[in-house]
Amino acid sequence: MAGIGFELRRILRRDNLRSLIEAYTLAAILGSGPWILSMVGIVVIGLLSYGVAGPDIVLAEFQASIRYVIALSLILTGPFQLAFIRFTADRMYENRLDVVVPNYRAVSLVVSSLAGTGGIVGVWLLFPGQSPAYRILLVTSFVVVCNIWIATIFLAGLKQYKEIVWLYALGYGITLAASLALRTRGLEGLMFGFVFGQAFLLAGMLALILRSFPASTWVSFAFFRNGCTYPSLVLIGLFYNLGVWVDKFLFWYTPFLGQQVMGPFNASLIYDLPAFLAYLSIIPGMAVFLLRMETDFVEHYEGFYDSVRAGGSLSQIRKQRNRIVLTVRIGVLELIKVQAVTTLLLFVWGERLLVWMDISPLNLPLLYLRLIGAALHVLFLAILNVFFYLDRRMIALWLCVGLTVPNLLFTQVSIMLGPEYYGYGFAVAMLAVVLTGLLVLSKTLEELEYETFMLQ
Repeated sequence: MAGIGFELRRILRRDNLRSLIEAYTLAAILGSGPWILSMVGIVVIGLLSYGVAGPDIVLAEFQASIRYVIALSLILTGPFQLAFIRFTADRMYENRLDVVVPNYRAVSLVVSSLAGTGGIVGVWLLFPGQSPAYRILLVTSFVVVCNIWIATIFLAGLKQYKEIVWLYALGYGITLAASLALRTRGLEGLMFGFVFGQAFLLAGMLALILRSFPASTWVSFAFFRNGCTYPSLVLIGLFYNLGVWVDKFLFWYTPFLGQQVMGPFNASLIYDLPAFLAYLSIIPGMAVFLLRMETDFVEHYEGFYDSVRAGGSLSQIRKQRNRIVLTVRIGVLELIKVQAVTTLLLFVWGERLLVWMDISPLNLPLLYLRLIGAALHVLFLAILNVFFYLDRRMIALWLCVGLTVPNLLFTQVSIMLGPEYYGYGFAVAMLAVVLTGLLVLSKTLEELEYETFMLQ
């Protein structure tokens, strides 16, 4: 999300209520992550198709299919996302704009090949009882969604924030309309509606990308050469997405906790819906944090490095460093306040939400733990954001590994201990990595001017 501050500051210059609402809305949508908005769209399709698309199992199969498409596509494309946007930023800094689109085509080609080959083999081996139409649509949706994640982060790197928001709104509007129009045709109709809307979304993104850059050649694989790719960013993208999803996979495939929906696709009713509700709670916190960090923090961050490059005095450099530290502290405190209020409200309404969604109130403690875990997840994203600005990639990598491994171990232990401990795995793992991240961040900021000079 580096660079969104320019757009937010431009909006806030109008200095009125409308601009404030616009800035918070943009930060909320971009900060909460397109995959959360994607899951919201799928849930809405399910609610509006209830009793129309056929037996309840059809909706369960559709939602499970899209849930796996989103999870596996994020894990597959994670190693490419950060590394490629860094490659693009470096080429833009070198004013070599003509190589950007050819390398984007190469990354898209590789991702599509991996997704298509893996999808075809997996679907044809693991779904022998499903119709050919469903299997073709499942593979197609996987390839298209993988490309959407690459295109999304690419456009974010180009600061096309409003365009991303409008394209997602239009794409999921079409997805919703097409799925509802075809819901009477059962699972294949719902899947076709999803694929149609996502293909429209991807087409809009490709049009923006191709319009933004000249191209010297059709395709270039320079991104994959030694020296052009940052291995740390590749691993960060992989371990971050694994860390976010590993607890869910454990619940899906643990006997008595996960139920088979179709083929290898499992779901966990007691875990999936509380996790979904919890992640909706991060939207206000992400909006507040991005607005604070990507405006005030960026201003002082630039001031610090400008002072270093311009040969400022030590007192001037330390003054700018202190402003960075103060901004980070204020941003984290504001994030904690907003996220605490949101979490407490959902604590109060939690039982009603579970009853409304036809989930046993016995799962209320799990919802509470998921809410705490989601709140900590926002803090974790905030910490990673600062480390990315400071280009401390190895620290960010170890934090992501520190999320994946403990989440795997603690979730498995919580499952073994019994129902009263469900949800503790993700929450404890996230708490540990957040506390570690805050301690390391504090030390990093204290030594910022020293490390800045010594790294030259």
